[in-house]
Amino acid sequence: MKKLAISIYVFFAVVAAAICGAGYYFGRHIPFAQQWPLYEALRTTAAIIFAVVGAWLAIVYPERLKFSFDQQPSRQSTHKKSNRKNFELLFVPAIHSTVILIVLLLSGIIAPLLKQVAWEPGSLEIIRGLSYFLVSGLTLWQIAIVAMAIAPVEMLMGRAAQEEVQEKIDRRFRPEGRRQLPRPADGGAQNDQA
Repeated sequence: MKKLAISIYVFFAVVAAAICGAGYYFGRHIPFAQQWPLYEALRTTAAIIFAVVGAWLAIVYPERLKFSFDQQPSRQSTHKKSNRKNFELLFVPAIHSTVILIVLLLSGIIAPLLKQVAWEPGSLEIIRGLSYFLVSGLTLWQIAIVAMAIAPVEMLMGRAAQEEVQEKIDRRFRPEGRRQLPRPADGGAQNDQA
C-alpha cells in the first residue's frame, strides 16, 4: 500500500513538473496583462478557501479553538490523538492558502516595480516565463489544497452517516427504545360481559 501511495505521489509530481515547465516555456510569450487575471483568480480562490476552512474550524471544533487560545490548562485539555489529527486535517488547507495569499500579495507589490525596469527583449521573455511558471505552480498547489479541503468534508459526512446508523441500531435494540405491542388487557373481559 505504501508503494502505491509513493507511486501516486511521484506520478503527480512528474505531471506538476511538466505543467510548470510548459508554463515557463509557453509563458514566455504571454504578456503580463494576460497573466495578471490568473493571479487575481488565484488570490480570490485562496481567500475563499481560507475563509471556508476557518468557518469549518469554528463550527466543528469550537472547543479545540478555545483550548488553543487558552493560557491555562484545563480539564478538557486532554484530547484524543484522533481529534488532534482531524483538527490538523482541517487546519492544513488554511495554512497552505495563507502561504499562497502571502506569495500573491507580494507578487502584487513586486509586479509594478518590475514593470518600471527597462528590460532587454530576451530578459523580458525570461521574466514572463518565470511569472507563468509561478502562476502555474501556485494554481497546482491551490488545486491540491481544494482536494485537501474536500477530504474533511467527506470524513464528516461519513462520520455523520455512521452515527445515524448507530443511533438507529441503539433505538431498535435498547429496551426503552423497543416498540411495545398493544396488549388486549380488557379485551377478553369485555367479551365475557357481552
